[in-house]
Amino acid sequence: MASVETRQATVHANGIEIFYQLGGEGPPLLFCNGSGATLESAALVTAAIGEGFTLLAHDQRGLGKTEIPPGPYSMADYATDALALLDAVGWETCRLVGMSFGGMVALELAVTAPERFERIALLCTSPGGEGGASYPLHELDGLPDDERTAIYLPILDTRFDEAWLADHPGDQMIVDVMRKGLTIEKSDERRRGEREQLEARRHHDVHDRLANITAPTFIAAGRYDGIAPVANSEAILAGIPDAELHVYEGGHIFPFQDKAALPEIREFLLA
Repeated sequence: MASVETRQATVHANGIEIFYQLGGEGPPLLFCNGSGATLESAALVTAAIGEGFTLLAHDQRGLGKTEIPPGPYSMADYATDALALLDAVGWETCRLVGMSFGGMVALELAVTAPERFERIALLCTSPGGEGGASYPLHELDGLPDDERTAIYLPILDTRFDEAWLADHPGDQMIVDVMRKGLTIEKSDERRRGEREQLEARRHHDVHDRLANITAPTFIAAGRYDGIAPVANSEAILAGIPDAELHVYEGGHIFPFQDKAALPEIREFLLA
């Protein structure tokens, strides 16, 4: 079977210019990316998640090649951007997957417009409010790179120390990629966009609205995640009528640590 070309384009939606990509073959799937992540930096993630789907993904406001409008931003802004993008590409309904911050956006989407989503996967994320917030990453903003890295790696996976990484070269590779991403040079405007995202993340709270979600929902957590602890996923599970929770052997990046994770996530979304 011939491969289906992935196209990239910019569309004016919800009052801003949004850069997106659309490609693949299969059921329509909207992917929402994590904190600070762009289509360029998360290309391996979108390729892995999107296998078997027609995948729609975008640079969220303030990031990548999408416009950086004046702040402050809210989680509702990120959700409305995504809904406007769905309208722009002509998708009335689709499957939905969100990872980390993208899981928060997915939750905001699902409680706001539940009729748009057929099946939902929420990966390493948190409901906020009384259900528990993810680690306050905004507190790391502005720290020297070495200090920020020293704090970030143990919360990425609570097992990560020198001895663990020496014995687990796959995890060391993940750490090297993450460390490179944390230290990349960025313009002041790009950093402003990232700070606006962290501030929106700080105020995320869908805990009291989880019962609005009507689609079958797959909740996935890493057993050693220090950013979005398993307890936060348990709180999401308790609030959604039709949900299931899977805990994997890994940290915040468990989809690339536990080889069972991605096939099970895709199987659920394809059902």
